[in-house]
Order: sequence, then structure tokens, then C-alpha cells
Amino acid sequence: MTTAPTRFAPRGPLTGTISVPGDKSISHRALMLSALAIGESRIEGLLEGEDVLATAAAMRAMGADIERGGDGAWTVHGVGVGGLMQPAGALDMGNSGTSTRLLMGLVASHAITCTFTGDASLSHRPMGRVIDPLRLMGADISASPGGTLPAMVRGIVPAIPIEYRLPVASAQVKSAVLLAGLNTPGITRVIEPVATRDHSERMLKGFGADISVERDTDGARVISITGEADLQPQDIAVPGDPSSAAFFIVAALIVPGSDVTLTGIGMNPTRAGLIGVLQGMGGAIEMSNEREVGGEPVADLHVRHSALTGIDVPPDIAPSMIDEFPALFVAAAFAHGRTRTSGLDELRVKESDRLAVMAAGLAEIGARAEEAADGLVIDGTGGDMLPGSCHPVASALDHRIAMSFAVAGLHCRDGIEVDDMHPVQTSFPGFEAMLRRAGAGA
Repeated sequence: MTTAPTRFAPRGPLTGTISVPGDKSISHRALMLSALAIGESRIEGLLEGEDVLATAAAMRAMGADIERGGDGAWTVHGVGVGGLMQPAGALDMGNSGTSTRLLMGLVASHAITCTFTGDASLSHRPMGRVIDPLRLMGADISASPGGTLPAMVRGIVPAIPIEYRLPVASAQVKSAVLLAGLNTPGITRVIEPVATRDHSERMLKGFGADISVERDTDGARVISITGEADLQPQDIAVPGDPSSAAFFIVAALIVPGSDVTLTGIGMNPTRAGLIGVLQGMGGAIEMSNEREVGGEPVADLHVRHSALTGIDVPPDIAPSMIDEFPALFVAAAFAHGRTRTSGLDELRVKESDRLAVMAAGLAEIGARAEEAADGLVIDGTGGDMLPGSCHPVASALDHRIAMSFAVAGLHCRDGIEVDDMHPVQTSFPGFEAMLRRAGAGA
């Protein structure tokens, strides 16, 4: 598909109240666990982006009844743990790595065979890190060279409970093993030396799974789940996605005169690292109306234009903001002084090599960014505008790269053209329209 570049240029301050779409990570898990419960679950605020819709389509293909009501809420009639059916054809995951890795876990402990396919971007992303533990549980998995898609997963019943220590911090690998453990007799354990987002643990507990979280003598998190589980249907309210909110937070911080309030944003501590980093840079971000929704902490965020100062971002905070680094790099480009990041090897294997693509794009628009092996070093403008670019900036078919440069264009003298905004549909449909309503214009 051929798409025309989209231009983003200064159009004044961002103002008003903004409600971003539902959290993508929670939306995926809500659909999957609802499909494994017996009875009807109701989901409000589900993100209706392409990635989540790929999860819905896959669960339908394996027997769940999933419908969107006229009020925007979704109802799911589940098949029960152990009840997944053989799909008639391959499961097309589009661009969704989360869908792929978590569903591989579900299938691994069911007596079905599924072939997973994806688009060109997803087909280059590594799946070996989730394939390895699922093979230890007894699943027969055939992947393409390099451990990529297409891949075939032949589940096994009964699967073998394992104790698996994550070699790399990954919420997706952790979740895949826990989901496989749902239909595995005995206790399956995941040991997590570095804490990652804990949406799976919270939601599994909410659905009635026998799951516990403890600390070992080294301080690592030990998550244990007992199969074979009997999940109970739930009513779920999905909070606003902090990864989507990140773009409006950064836009408000860098565009003079901006003053916005973002409502109902998920503030799970395993996801809220960006807020603390931006506050540490001098960002005026205030939380209010703090509450809990469906087991997840939620708050409203009041964000005002601020004079940011570069900092050294601690590498141990990376898991709590791994998807927000492209937005942070934009904020750093307009800060006073130097921002250094490290420990970001994971960004090399996202929808794109986000370190290389962001470094190249920042250089294209006149920013001073140096690419290191595991991070970026960025010297900011001190709040001044960047020149921008008369040539389209490459997004590498990566939704977060595209949105990051869209935000950067709001404070560039000549604006920025982003080569392709279509990938944004995977996570944030309506992003450009929301920018316009906030006063920035696209």
C-alpha cells in the first residue's frame, strides 16, 4: 500500500482535556482470559487498534464468541481453560508481537496445532525467547530460520510444569509461560530477576487463577501458577494507555504555552517509569484523582509546558518504560544539556531497531543525537525549536516512531513530514484527530 507523507508543524499550544484509548497490554490480556473463562465477560474501554483486533480474531478462530455492542463495550463468551478449538486456518497476527507471543503460550498446553503468521515487520522479530521455555513444557514448535514467523505450535496435553528463570526481562515471555501454565497440571513458576509489567499477574488473580507472587533470597520475583485453572468471567474496565499518553505528555512539555489534562491513565508502577524520568528532567506533571480500576491504579495527569534539563537515565528503569523511549528521546532533544540512556538492547528488536531509527530521524531534523551500542546520547536545544526537515522522516513502519516524530514536528521551525502514519492504527487509531482537537493540528 502506498501512503503519502503526513506533515506536522507548529500550530500553537496544546490545551484542554484528553482521553487516550484503552491500554493495549491490558486489552490483549482481557480478551484472552475472558475467552478462557466459562460464561460471559464484559470489557469496557477496549483498545480497538489493529493489534488488539488481531487477538480478538485469533480467539474467535479458537472457539470464543466475541462481539462489540452498540455501546462500545465488548462481550466475550469463553470456552474454558482446556477448551480451545483447532482453528480452521493460520492465525494472522498482523504487526502484533504481544498477540503472537502470548497466544503461543496459550496454545502450547492445548491439544491443538496453530500456525502463526504476521506482516513483514513482525516476521523479522525474534520469537526464540518465548519458544525456548514452551518447548521445555513439551510443545512442539517449528519456526522459520532465526526463530521468526511463520511458526507452527503443536500443543501438548498434559504439558510439563517448569520453573523458568527469565534470561532477559520480558513481560511477554513471562506471560506466555504463565498462560501455558493455566492448563498444565501442577505448579509452573517464572523467576523474574528484574520486574516487568505485571498486568498478567493482576488479571489472572482477578479471574480467579491460583497465582502467587513472592521474593526469593536474591530479591527476584517468583510467580507461581497452579493449573488446571477454572477461570470465572469478569467485568473489566480498561484504563487509558500510558504508552499512548506519553506522546501528549511530551508534546505538552515541549510546546510553549501548553496546558493539558489527560484523564484515566493507567499508573501501574511497572509502566510509569516515564513519568518519574520526565519529572526528574523538570517536567510539570501532576497526578490527581488517584484511584483503582479493575485492580489497576489509575490517575488524571495535569501537564504544562516546562523547561526540561537533560539527565542520565538509570538503565534499571528501562523495563518500566521500554515502549516510551522514542517519546523520551524527543523530549531530550528539546532539553537543556545532555541526556544519556543505556541498557536499551531490547529496543533493537522491537517493531524496528528503535535506537538506529530514532538516531537517524533526530539527525534528519537537526537534533544532536549519538547512537551507542545500547542507548542514545542526546544534546538538547535548551527549549529552542529544531530546524525540522524538508524530506520525509523514516518511521520504519513503527507506530511509536511515527508518533514520536509527529510530536517533534510541533516544535520544529519547518515542521516534519512523517513518511507513513498508517502503522499508528495498530495502537492508537484517531491519534492525528486527537492532536488536532488538542490544538496542535496535523
